[in-house]
Amino acid sequence: MFDTVIKNARIADGTGTPIYKADVGIIQDKIATVRHTLTEEAHKVISAGELVISPGFIDIHSHNDAQLLFDPDLKSCIHQGVTTVLMGQDGLSVAPIDDENLPLMRKKLSGLLGKFDGEWSWRSMGDYLDFVEKTNVSVNTAMCVPHSNVRAMVHGWEATPCTPDEIRKMAELTARCMDEGAIAFSTGLIYPPAMYAGKEEFIAILRVVAAKGGFLQVHLRSEGKWLLESIDEVASYCKATGCPLQLTHLKVFGKVNWGKSELVLEKIDALRSDGLDVMFDQYPYTAGSTMLDACIPPWHHSGGTIKMLSRLSSPEVRDDIRKAMADPESPWENSFAWDDIIIATASQSGNNVWMEGLSITQIAAKLEKDPVDTVADLLIEEEDAVTMIRIYGCEEDVKRIMRHPAMCGCTDGIIGGKPHPRVYSAFPRILARYVREQKILSIEGAIRRMTCNPARRMGLFDRGIIRPGMKADLVLFNSDSICDLGAYESPHQYPSGIEYVFVNGKIALEKGIYKNIRAGEVLKRRCEKACKKRSVFLK
Repeated sequence: MFDTVIKNARIADGTGTPIYKADVGIIQDKIATVRHTLTEEAHKVISAGELVISPGFIDIHSHNDAQLLFDPDLKSCIHQGVTTVLMGQDGLSVAPIDDENLPLMRKKLSGLLGKFDGEWSWRSMGDYLDFVEKTNVSVNTAMCVPHSNVRAMVHGWEATPCTPDEIRKMAELTARCMDEGAIAFSTGLIYPPAMYAGKEEFIAILRVVAAKGGFLQVHLRSEGKWLLESIDEVASYCKATGCPLQLTHLKVFGKVNWGKSELVLEKIDALRSDGLDVMFDQYPYTAGSTMLDACIPPWHHSGGTIKMLSRLSSPEVRDDIRKAMADPESPWENSFAWDDIIIATASQSGNNVWMEGLSITQIAAKLEKDPVDTVADLLIEEEDAVTMIRIYGCEEDVKRIMRHPAMCGCTDGIIGGKPHPRVYSAFPRILARYVREQKILSIEGAIRRMTCNPARRMGLFDRGIIRPGMKADLVLFNSDSICDLGAYESPHQYPSGIEYVFVNGKIALEKGIYKNIRAGEVLKRRCEKACKKRSVFLK
């Protein structure tokens, strides 16, 4: 007897093959069978009608590391069909950590991951994953080893190179994290202290990552003026070590660089043809979101958040920021305008919530201040816990990147205040805007990019495809009505059209209503032999 049978579903199985009609039988946490007609009894029968059934969507770039500790339901994931998230992104996360760096990291992460006031009872990666397992989260979770955590624990937050002995210790700590369950190594090369790393450091660490069956998930040093050079940098590290490469939230930043996606994809194709296992992920918007302190040049971040905030009190530092913004030869990615930066979260002090949803230009005008003074004062008052939405791109670059077969879907969602609408609707937006309305992708091609592609990259060989024996992470949606409803001015809206979500065989969403079922699992690194199959599968 089946636990659940889904009748007459239009199956987009994740492989990219054409949709077909069949019944799906579920027993416990697995897909037991996929057949044209199931006559056996079941505890629950769902008539799919014209609904499409697909594997659960996999968010390969998620910032739920801290949120799930105080909000394990993660409704923003479930309502958009996400059943698995990969955390520990941009080289910054909650684990591993030591007593010395805990206060600094909590302060740094308060903007990126949200403020978690509870005790951080873990220190190692393994302890954190055990903590998550006991929390009972609604979705499956996996972790990257965050570069900045590793560097801070071994070397500190200073803008100085590591010694050979420190590099050895960083590689050892990375290996330990992966042995405890992390599946990849992430770095954010615009965030301190990872931004200070060089070739020797990366080569040593990525040798370990490759040997453990992991991959590099990287936020590039530049996504605009030096985008091609930034890809060359990390590709050289991965070529030297045999480590697979995942370019995270691939984009083209700044109007002067629009159209560069064509050259970017040509470079990626050349790297793949040359034997490098390289893929990328993308959220379907022309605006991004990150910490407001990314508007501060990297040389003012040395030593960590507390020292940066102290520097921002200096008129000389503020003048230096203005000069760096105006300098076309500046080594800093300065191709942005204050009109295009909108405050998403500024609520820690309680004094600046009114700024959420307004641009820096609007806020500066209301305060009768210069924009640099406005940003500096806000960061100081909120102790760096400020996030922004930054408009940077054009639709043609988004579409061109999305069409590439190596693309994986992601949200890169940061919760709090008036967040980017991708928190709630990145995956439905692909299906609504770029499949149904603009026909940039077929529905089968979109589903592959949101399921099978990220599953294979992450080494999840029992997820991402509808097939007997696979885990029953499933989404049923109406392809005619699915739609992203959130907007930048009103982001807190669940999408329409997603009717059912299964996580490990349990119904988490039924007829659009969350069922308070938390059936997610912690997904840990598989054996090296299994992970090495991934590169063969993806070519």
